[in-house]
Amino acid sequence: MKIIVESGATKSDWRLVEDGKQVGRYVLPGMNVSSMSLDAVKGTIREGISRCGTEAPEGFYLYTAGVVTPAIRNEIKEYAGSLAAISDFDFQNDMLAAARAVCGHSSGIVAIIGTGSNSCFYDGESISQKVYAGGFILGDEGAGSALGKMFLADYLKGEVPEPLKSDFESRFDSSYQAIVANVYKSDSPAGYLGSIAPLVVSHYSEPYARELVDRNFRNFIRRSLKKYDYRNHPVGVVGGFAGANREIFSRLCADEGITVCRYVMEPVEGLIEYHCGRI
Repeated sequence: MKIIVESGATKSDWRLVEDGKQVGRYVLPGMNVSSMSLDAVKGTIREGISRCGTEAPEGFYLYTAGVVTPAIRNEIKEYAGSLAAISDFDFQNDMLAAARAVCGHSSGIVAIIGTGSNSCFYDGESISQKVYAGGFILGDEGAGSALGKMFLADYLKGEVPEPLKSDFESRFDSSYQAIVANVYKSDSPAGYLGSIAPLVVSHYSEPYARELVDRNFRNFIRRSLKKYDYRNHPVGVVGGFAGANREIFSRLCADEGITVCRYVMEPVEGLIEYHCGRI
């Protein structure tokens, strides 16, 4: 029995795998070893192992948000070992989770495009090159949050044409006060911005929305993906926003001479294949 966990800051996805097949799934609170206390992380690990109900898993493979240092890795390994007799343990960050999910043991360029965006070059074992993402204020090009930010900047200046303008106003509080509060004072400004992106994409047949969506993806392609050796390596893409818009993203990549080899909506699905030796 293997336990495979992929966690962001808000939720952790626990999969129980036996003989290469998923036999259980649990969704628990997220884990970020950079922004949360290790006691909180340990609490989620304790609950997860208890839910999985196996005292001697063949392997426990844990991927979390945040920077996984050797000291943190050793502390978590010791703690997990106190809860179950684990034969094989591996603890890495979410960037390596994405790389393994789309590339397996092969080298390639990895793109994460969801609410936020990120990228790296993976040599088949480790991440050997990385372009800084910058977050939703300084970067995150291509992501849902970046598209939402571009749209709102136009909306506030009266640049959004009908019918998208009316559609937005019917679905969101479009007052200046509400927009500013959601962007500058809410607990999840990137989440708010990202929530607008599907609406914009739904109007893709209209010239304004098409130009905005294409420009957002091209910004990521040109400012991130083309910094890697894209002529000799394909791109594997992780994330729901790119996955939902794969035809658009693949076409724009092709225009720039980039080949997309695979899309994975949820990293944990690729991690099951990786840890079961299928990729």
